[in-house]
Amino acid sequence: MLDPRSEIYPTIEYRPIQPSDLEVLEKIHLSLFPIRYEREFFLNVVNGNGVISWGAVDTSRSDEGRDELIGFVTTRMIAAKDSEIEDLFRYNNSHKDLTLLYILTLGVVDSYRNLGIASSLVREVIKHAASVSNCRGVYLHVISYNQPAINFYKKMLFKLVRRLPMFYYIRGQHYDSYLFVYYVNGGRTPCSPLEIVTSFVVDFRAFLKMLVGKIWRKEEKSIPRWSRCKESTTLLTSQNNNSNNKRIIAGEDSRCHV
Repeated sequence: MLDPRSEIYPTIEYRPIQPSDLEVLEKIHLSLFPIRYEREFFLNVVNGNGVISWGAVDTSRSDEGRDELIGFVTTRMIAAKDSEIEDLFRYNNSHKDLTLLYILTLGVVDSYRNLGIASSLVREVIKHAASVSNCRGVYLHVISYNQPAINFYKKMLFKLVRRLPMFYYIRGQHYDSYLFVYYVNGGRTPCSPLEIVTSFVVDFRAFLKMLVGKIWRKEEKSIPRWSRCKESTTLLTSQNNNSNNKRIIAGEDSRCHV
């Protein structure tokens, strides 16, 4: 790894994540994130099964680790109509065929921080999204208390388009989520009165749905313990199979890197 005291900047190159990265990818996720990901998630990443990813490597290293991952970003292409921001694209007559690139995970090992690697990885994501003609943006969720991540995406010119109340459920406590979007290929935030009203209605419906879910959970607590199913205490995966669902995170550490 890079010696933090060194004044020599490493030579960083970017490439697709490959099967030989499996072990290192798992190790970095474990060290960076307070949650545990399924083995299936990593296998999908390294084999490109529904996941588009990029890795950063330090080619200036003289040891065998010159091709070892020191940073990564994983993404998934989804239909815009299946996302929380589908309403932002209703101004487009072909919105049913539009797609978005969703950022699943992004991370850089500690000894390579503050070298612009995360920014370069995100630029790779944006460049790929722009190369897909029917893609209209890159988007992601950030937990409301992760101010460094919020500042980072604002610096990268992502637009904060939505706040999702009680989106995360971590160790018995709800947290809001900020939704950031970087538009490509003519995508834009709605600006007409009708578009703004439509966006507000969608947000309000999402809030009511989450509120009902919270009330339901409170009622569930009143059920005798012996009649409940045994609960799992590990987070399985952050894959965005259903973007409208809340993220329920369990673990010993309440921090969340999103």
